[in-house]
Amino acid sequence: MEDSTMKMSITLFDSIINTSQDCVFWKDKDRRFLGVNQAFLDFYGFESEDVLVGKTDEDMNWHSDPEPFRQDELRVLSGESTYKVQGKCMVGDEERDIIASKRPLYEGDEIVGLVGSFMDITDLMRKQRRSESRQIVYTVEGLRKYPFWDRLLDYTSVEEILDPLTGVITRGFMNDFALSLISNGTPFSLSILDLDNFKFINDRYGHTSGDMVLKEVTRALSGYTDGFGLVGRFGGDELLLINLRDTEYEENLAFWEKLYSEGGVFRRDIPVESGKVFITSTTGSASFPADSAGLKELFALIDKCLYIGKGKGRNCFTVYRKDEHEKIDIKKISKHNLSSDMVLIREILENAPDPEKGLAELMPHLSEVLKIDDLYYTDRNGNFYAVLDKEVKGDGSDAAGYIRKGLCVCNSISEVSSVSPKLFLALEDRNIASFIAAETGGAGDGRSFIICATDRTHRIWQDSECSLVYYLATVLSSLSARPE
Repeated sequence: MEDSTMKMSITLFDSIINTSQDCVFWKDKDRRFLGVNQAFLDFYGFESEDVLVGKTDEDMNWHSDPEPFRQDELRVLSGESTYKVQGKCMVGDEERDIIASKRPLYEGDEIVGLVGSFMDITDLMRKQRRSESRQIVYTVEGLRKYPFWDRLLDYTSVEEILDPLTGVITRGFMNDFALSLISNGTPFSLSILDLDNFKFINDRYGHTSGDMVLKEVTRALSGYTDGFGLVGRFGGDELLLINLRDTEYEENLAFWEKLYSEGGVFRRDIPVESGKVFITSTTGSASFPADSAGLKELFALIDKCLYIGKGKGRNCFTVYRKDEHEKIDIKKISKHNLSSDMVLIREILENAPDPEKGLAELMPHLSEVLKIDDLYYTDRNGNFYAVLDKEVKGDGSDAAGYIRKGLCVCNSISEVSSVSPKLFLALEDRNIASFIAAETGGAGDGRSFIICATDRTHRIWQDSECSLVYYLATVLSSLSARPE
């Protein structure tokens, strides 16, 4: 009877062990395998336990760093038990995530080995990592407040609707929402926000930092418009906003003025992995039905507003107004070519009787291309004057303290005050907030600079504008170096 009971117990034990979905193993006091169950064999792809009996984990080369596992098992062999310890192991050429539990095996009072089990949690960990990197902006409950999304969510998962990085709505579903509003005759304002110089952020700080900026901007914008607006990702660094509250021109204009000045979305520093970036955006906006009765036409108006904003130097918003923008030709806005601008600069300056007259002749063209009202110049005597009226506007004799050789881009003149206080006062008196400057000095004593300035703080000077100013200074420098 005892023998049959023993045999049944062993059979039952084998059945339990080999039908378990967990990978079960047992080892001797030297950490050598004594046996494993079927799930263990299946996990590693072994036909039989003979390939591992008598071997340790290290013999099997299962861990890229075996020491934590060895120490873990030594503690178990000293009398401790472990429960769901997370780790990694190699299965073929792939590293998998596991959680393992182990406890001592006793014969009487003596520890003679250990028994353990583990589970493969690789898929779970991958899903968790994706969830951790995913920003949650809109929830099912929040979206169901809108009739369109309430109906859609009856047969569409929220994961399909939301952008996996930023957590805002994808372009296709934003288009569908806008079309539903048009179909129902519901007024709304539609805007595209193009983050300025985003490629520079990716190139300088890395794409991970670029992702951080996108997530922070979308989080802030969705929070600012909570209750009356929805944010979507149009593509790359372009965002969409549907505003159901501010649907008339004056309302929409006031909304953007407030957002840009005190909304905490743009014109601020955003921390990234290796520093911080000052983030701005160029925005175009138009409204249904005030400006257009169709979505395609609405996007065309917004594109025109974006071109206008980029032509102004970016870091600004343009709300469509028919009497102001209808007749603007986008082709004219974007007609300037850097090469042809450079040819014109050299041609006019070389044919002018002197550089000052050449600059005055160039001003209408430079004013249109660079979006500036005047150009400033420091001469060899340190005078700071405006090109158009040729009047001295201040003392720029210490300009060299801030403006170094080559090209200098100043986003805010507060940077100048401690290094070049005289130049700072001259700039402040002219209400200049930011500028590009380049040295124009040639032969002889003294240094002179050409300064392309604007009254807008933190204007985003474009590469083409910087190149043009640098080329202008280079031509002036070569002319001043000519012998009399």
